[in-house]
Amino acid sequence: MNSQQIHLASRPAGTPTADNFTLQTIHLPEPKDGEILVMNTWMSVDPYMRGRMIDRKSYVPPFQIGEALEGGAIGEVIQSNHPDFPVGSKVSSMLGWRTHYISDGTGLTRLPETTLPDQSFLGIMGMPGMTAWTGLFRIADLQPSDTVFISAASGAVGSIACQIAKMHGCTVIGSVGSQEKAEYLRSLGVDAVINYKEATNLTEALAEAAPQGIDVYFENVGGEHLEAALNNMNDYGRIAVCGLISQYNATEPQPGPSNLSMLIIKKLKMQGFIVFDHWAHYGEYANQMGQWIAEGKVKWEETVFEGIEQAPRAFIGLFEGKNKGKMLVKL
Repeated sequence: MNSQQIHLASRPAGTPTADNFTLQTIHLPEPKDGEILVMNTWMSVDPYMRGRMIDRKSYVPPFQIGEALEGGAIGEVIQSNHPDFPVGSKVSSMLGWRTHYISDGTGLTRLPETTLPDQSFLGIMGMPGMTAWTGLFRIADLQPSDTVFISAASGAVGSIACQIAKMHGCTVIGSVGSQEKAEYLRSLGVDAVINYKEATNLTEALAEAAPQGIDVYFENVGGEHLEAALNNMNDYGRIAVCGLISQYNATEPQPGPSNLSMLIIKKLKMQGFIVFDHWAHYGEYANQMGQWIAEGKVKWEETVFEGIEQAPRAFIGLFEGKNKGKMLVKL
């Protein structure tokens, strides 16, 4: 059995390009006793993967040049010598960026019996959904009276955060980079939408959208967005720092916001988080989200590229605003 894999050919300088990736064909042996052969059917590309392309110490090890990349994937067991993973089992793993792999079951999770599509466990029922829920409730202590500002609000995490905050009774303002994405947010019931590419002054645009001020900022972007949020936060506001996508491709250190003194003046709480530190609460999230989906209270979008060879293009598209909702590759 052969596996097609995407390897890191070189470390990107700035925004990744197709030249940073290569498609390789690797021969896999027959699975041994206690092993399974998995055929991936879906894989995820996510902005955090850009950080793993830099050779530096972080919360996860960097990708290595000449080796297959990794990321969330859904697959089906097609050969099994393992009692816990019979043929036909659907599994989630962090062994994306490849069509097939051999495993002894370590790090694999069998998908539950459900009517939800398999790929939802890479999106709304997976890491992005759990990230939105964690940031709002476990980091920002969301309250029904809050006014919430969410950047990158049409993305996989942001669009779910918008809907969770609305269901919790909050006023929600979202920031996006196109009119199409703005219309999508309005269809989700978001109270006000800012197209940051058309705003001449983001602080003023946010003040107009939220004259009552901001109680919670769900941070996905950084830079000017963080500065605008700090200027518009109410006293005792909370900022959950999920991502800083505007800085991921920077080739030199970026200046911080010029108004960090607002943290003191307004007595703000600002906390970064990594969702995997909170995974013990996934069952609570999954039960709640499953109920919301069953009741028709939540919508989600997917942007799908077809074929393992399109995975680099899908990944690069994250930094070009190509995705609405979850960016996926169907294998």
